[in-house]
Amino acid sequence: MSNRRVYLHIGAPKTGTTYLQDRLARNAKSLASHGVTLPTRSPVVSPGLFHFRAALDLLGQDWGGEPGHAEGSWEALVRRVKRSSGTVIISHEILAPAPAEAVARAKRDLGGGDDVHVVYSVRDLGRQLPAAWQESIKQGRKWTYRQFLKKVRQRQPWFYRSFDLPSVLGTWSAGLPPENIHVVTVPQRGSAAAPDELWRRFCTAFGIDPAWAPEESERRNPSLGAAETVLLRRLNKRLGRRTRREVTYDALVRDLLAEQELAGRKGAAPLGLPPKMYDWAEDEAERWIEYVEGSGVQVLGDVADLRPQRPAEGTGWVNPDKISAREQLSVAVDALTAMTREAARREDPDQQLVNRVRSQARRLRDQ
Repeated sequence: MSNRRVYLHIGAPKTGTTYLQDRLARNAKSLASHGVTLPTRSPVVSPGLFHFRAALDLLGQDWGGEPGHAEGSWEALVRRVKRSSGTVIISHEILAPAPAEAVARAKRDLGGGDDVHVVYSVRDLGRQLPAAWQESIKQGRKWTYRQFLKKVRQRQPWFYRSFDLPSVLGTWSAGLPPENIHVVTVPQRGSAAAPDELWRRFCTAFGIDPAWAPEESERRNPSLGAAETVLLRRLNKRLGRRTRREVTYDALVRDLLAEQELAGRKGAAPLGLPPKMYDWAEDEAERWIEYVEGSGVQVLGDVADLRPQRPAEGTGWVNPDKISAREQLSVAVDALTAMTREAARREDPDQQLVNRVRSQARRLRDQ
């Protein structure tokens, strides 16, 4: 038996993963001084990017970068884990719906006498499903909210396979004792929980002291409003599939337009679960809770966090599939303004070449 304890945080998406991964990375040196390793490939490759590529490689996928960018990353991650001691933390949310064969390989490669733990973070479907549709649009999908929710109820989309607690843990817990499975619940909005309660729950799951990572993360995965999400969906419909898969799509559309300009836009109508879906969401929550309580896994938080909270009586619901043309136009003008500023900020590549030629000519003339 080695002296290594490996924690695999597998998601789910939209459960504070962006914040968690950034805070761990910002405090990597401090954590290392306490025997906690966040594996990375080199000083110029962030742990988050390395873990993403390793997860892609494990799953046999290749997206989010240039072709072949993930090849060999899983084996590289395993080598770094094997050279470590103490506590090792690996985190990426695309691992949640991994098929049984990939899960078996992960545990086999990271096992060999190591103490392997699985950490799974989860929140209620009342918040999770609107966030998931929005995230899928930011990643280039074109479906309407109605189409997305219909597929969710049929358990089809990747996102729902990531959220379905019994299915995810049924696969990842195979061959592991229940005390090695840690479920972190996301506190309900408006609860009495402290602002850093989710972070503290993660720390308890990993067996680390919150004080070992004192530097706060400034990263969040901000929410878009209904009209803002619809604008991105319409943009995705105009852009070809090839364009949406390019690295520049992430930089321009997802990072600049969606997360920096449109997220948190003043007066934006929040996305919510359709009122008629709450009965179904509540039934799903009870199924999840029954599984957790009968499995013997460790729960960090309260299983009541998994029950969706219905809006207060009289609260209106905005259907994102029926946003008015006036609202869409307002968002579109803001988006065009942001893109125009960005275009003006960037130097024309042709002009850059002209400037370099002129500079070289001046140097030759002055010799």
